[in-house]
Amino acid sequence: METLDARAVAAATPASRNRVVDLLRVAALAVVVLGHWLLAAVTVRDGQLRTGAVLDLAPWTHPLTWVFQVMPVFFLVGGYANAVSWRRARERGAAWPEWLRARLRRLLVPVVPLLLTWVVLLTVAVAAGVDRGSLRTASQVALVPTWFLAAYVVVCAVAPLTLLLWERLGWASVVGALVVGGLVDLVSLTSGPWWVGFANYVVVWGAVHQLGYAWLDGRLDGTARRLGLATVGAVGLVALVRAGPYPVSMIGLDTAVVNNSYPTRVTLGFLGLLQAGVVLALEPLLQQWMARDRPWAVTVALGTRMMSVYLWHLTVMVLVIGASLLLGGLGLGVEPLSPGWWASRPLWWALLALGTAGLVAVVGRVEQVRPTRGPVAPWRPVAAAVLGCGGLGVMAGQGLVAASGLRWWWALLPVLGVALIRSRRADRPGER
Repeated sequence: METLDARAVAAATPASRNRVVDLLRVAALAVVVLGHWLLAAVTVRDGQLRTGAVLDLAPWTHPLTWVFQVMPVFFLVGGYANAVSWRRARERGAAWPEWLRARLRRLLVPVVPLLLTWVVLLTVAVAAGVDRGSLRTASQVALVPTWFLAAYVVVCAVAPLTLLLWERLGWASVVGALVVGGLVDLVSLTSGPWWVGFANYVVVWGAVHQLGYAWLDGRLDGTARRLGLATVGAVGLVALVRAGPYPVSMIGLDTAVVNNSYPTRVTLGFLGLLQAGVVLALEPLLQQWMARDRPWAVTVALGTRMMSVYLWHLTVMVLVIGASLLLGGLGLGVEPLSPGWWASRPLWWALLALGTAGLVAVVGRVEQVRPTRGPVAPWRPVAAAVLGCGGLGVMAGQGLVAASGLRWWWALLPVLGVALIRSRRADRPGER
C-alpha cells in the first residue's frame, strides 16, 4: 500500500465530497475479504485435502449473514457514485458511450492480471498432470470475486437509464424493481426454467443501486426516514424467509435447495433496504470520523488498492492451501469449528493478509487507470461490457477447468473487452 500524508490528502479533498461513500466502499470490500477467509473450513488428513464451509457445518452462523453479506452496501455506494459521475458527464456534454468506457476501464482493467495469471497457472498445472478436479475447484474458488464484477458491469451500463427512471418515478422505481424481482423468483422457482432467476442480477441489484440515487438526492435524509427504510427491509426479509422457500443464510449454501445469492433472489433486495437504512442512520457519526485527517487518509490509501485486494484475496488463499499440501498439510491439521480452530483464525487472517498485501504491492498499480475522454464508437464499450460480463459470469460459476480440459477462452473474453476500450483507435475524435 502506498503511504499518504494525511494533511495533504485532507487538503486536496473537495468540501463537496461525501467521504462516507469512500469509507463504505472500503469497509464493504474488507468485510467480504475477511468473511471469505473465515468461511473456508479446510483441513488436511493423511495427505488428503478436505474442503468445507463454516455455513454448511454450523447452521447457527446463518443469521450472521444478514450482517456480513455486505454486497448490498457496495451497490448502494455504487448508485451514489454512478449518479454523481453520470450527471457530471452530462454537464460537460459527454455521451453515454464515452462515460461507459471510462467506468468499464476502472472496473475491468484491474481484473486482467488476475485472469492472465490463472490461465498461465492452470496451463502449467494441466501440463504437469495435476488432477483436473482439484484444479477446477481451485479456479472456481479463486475466481468467485468475479461474479460481483459481472453483475456490477451490467448495472453500471444501464445506470443512465435507471437514473432517468429514478428522476421521473422516484420511489416507485425501487418498489417496481422489487416487485419484478419477486415475479422473477416466482417464475424461476415454480413453472419457469430455473435460469430465469439470473435476471435478478440486474433487477434486484439494480433496485439496491437505486437507493444510492435516493441517498444522493436527499430522499433519505433524516434518521427517522432511514430507520424506517431499515424496518421495511427487515420486515420484508423476515416475511420472505418465514413464508417462502428462501433460507435464512444470505450467502449461498452447498446444501440448500434454494440459494439467496445464486442466482440473486429478491431477499437480497430487502436486505439492501435493511442495510442501507442502518448504515445511513450512522452517517452523521461516520462523517465526523471522516472529517479527521488520519482516518480519511487511511481510507484513501486503502481505496486506491481495494479492488485489487478484493480480486486477489482468494487466489492468495488457494496458493497458501496449495503450499500447505506440498508441506504435508502444515498448519491445516486443526479440526474446523473446534476451539483451537477459532483461536487460530487471527493468525490465519494475518497470514493471508500479509500474502495479499505483498501481491497487491506488485499488481495494484494497474488500478491507477488513466482517464480517457473524447468520442468513442458506441459498439466498443457495449461489446466490452458484453464480453466482460459474459466471461466473468461463466468463470464465477464454473471455473476455468472442465473434464475435457482447460477452458482458457472464458478468461480472455474480458481481456478482449479491455482491449476494445484501451486501443488508440477508440480514442480518435473522428471515429463514430
